[in-house]
Amino acid sequence: MFVVKMVHDAPIRCARLIYSKEMTTKAKVVPADEKSESFAAALIFAAGWLVPGAGHFLQRRWIRGALLFISVTMMFAMGIAMQGKLYAPSTGEVLDMLGFLGDLGNGGLYLLSSVAGWGQSLVQVVTADYGTKFIVVAGLLNFIAAVDAHGIRMGRKP
Repeated sequence: MFVVKMVHDAPIRCARLIYSKEMTTKAKVVPADEKSESFAAALIFAAGWLVPGAGHFLQRRWIRGALLFISVTMMFAMGIAMQGKLYAPSTGEVLDMLGFLGDLGNGGLYLLSSVAGWGQSLVQVVTADYGTKFIVVAGLLNFIAAVDAHGIRMGRKP
């Protein structure tokens, strides 16, 4: 919609603008305490990824941290007990790469099992495919838990 305005007795056509303070973005200087807060939130995310539930433990959310630790660890352990396969980093098949990302979500459990040689054998039993899925889902759950701990620290979630 165009509006005609009179400026110095000359008609000028201009578009009607909708202006709101919420819609404007301005560069702001981040204070040092906010920088340290975001660094602390990043450390909470890293701790929550490395050890399941640790991000919540560091924020004194004991029950949620314990539930996440037990859930992720037991799913991972059941996957290994069912002779599930751990995906190795590769650039071949897309599903193998996605499986590796899911496994990597287990953090320290994945690193420990890689060093110990768990989940490296060939699939020989029917339950091994289920075990592989348990391991991947445990990693995805751990990723979600680490993001949740980060969100709590940043104040986005109560």
